[in-house]
Amino acid sequence: MKSVVSSKGQITLPAEVREQLGLVPGTAVQFEIRAGAVVVRKGAGASHPVDQVFGHLRLGQPVDDLIDAMRGPRPRRTKRSRTRAAAKR
Repeated sequence: MKSVVSSKGQITLPAEVREQLGLVPGTAVQFEIRAGAVVVRKGAGASHPVDQVFGHLRLGQPVDDLIDAMRGPRPRRTKRSRTRAAAKR
């Protein structure tokens, strides 16, 4: 299998490689350089603490409610602003 590096430094992974490794858009990969070769590994390890807990946080209430609790309630929409919002749709 062969691929060419673009002027932006990008390559296209052949479909066979993507299928065998289960690589879909958004899949993290890690590159390692070994004796003049490059090894691509699926699922790069998370190094940032936020990356390590991504998807594990359970809030117990909607995000909007949490933001309102931190910032204070949002201003109520007036009848006039509701009419304008409906007209824009």
